[in-house]
Amino acid sequence: MDGFEKRTEEKKKQILKSTFQLINLKGNSKNVAMEEIAKHANVAKTTIFKYFRSKDNLIREVYKSFFEDMITSAKAILAKNKPFEETIIELSQNKIKKLNEISHTFYIDMMQYITEKEDDGLSLMAKKLSEENQSILLDLFHRGKKEGKVDLKYSDEFLMLYFRTIIEGMSNPQIYEKIAPYTMEWTEMFLKGFAPSKKD
Repeated sequence: MDGFEKRTEEKKKQILKSTFQLINLKGNSKNVAMEEIAKHANVAKTTIFKYFRSKDNLIREVYKSFFEDMITSAKAILAKNKPFEETIIELSQNKIKKLNEISHTFYIDMMQYITEKEDDGLSLMAKKLSEENQSILLDLFHRGKKEGKVDLKYSDEFLMLYFRTIIEGMSNPQIYEKIAPYTMEWTEMFLKGFAPSKKD
């Protein structure tokens, strides 16, 4: 990548970052004007149109970037091949961190955007995120069973439903704002519930 291409990519990233911050602050992409984005990103309005062609494309790229970041960060944690307990803790902390980076209204706006636009690309991204999460969790539970940390009597389907129920509960803004300091305790209780029973 030459100097010109590098500067172009840096500008694009700055525009996406500024747009994300403004939507997150205002809670609705419709409330964010292009002039405001240009000022916040310290670029000309024409530069934004040059790179993204329209506000709609820019908003789409912001949401796409969010999905991709969620997938990448989870994969990176799993790739470390740490023991089951450590991986669960890190994934939980990462999930809470990502949730804390966005407002509840940002999430609602993003999902409404996908629905209203009938955007197959973004819908596929959301589906891919869900599928990647399932794949990561299954791999993790299989690792836990091999390490003797997850009881073999629990089926993959049950484990997935159980974990999904907990994560969706954590996604409630009234819960995830308070749960971060208790990640270790939450994980400990979670693990004890799955561990094989010790025979006397």
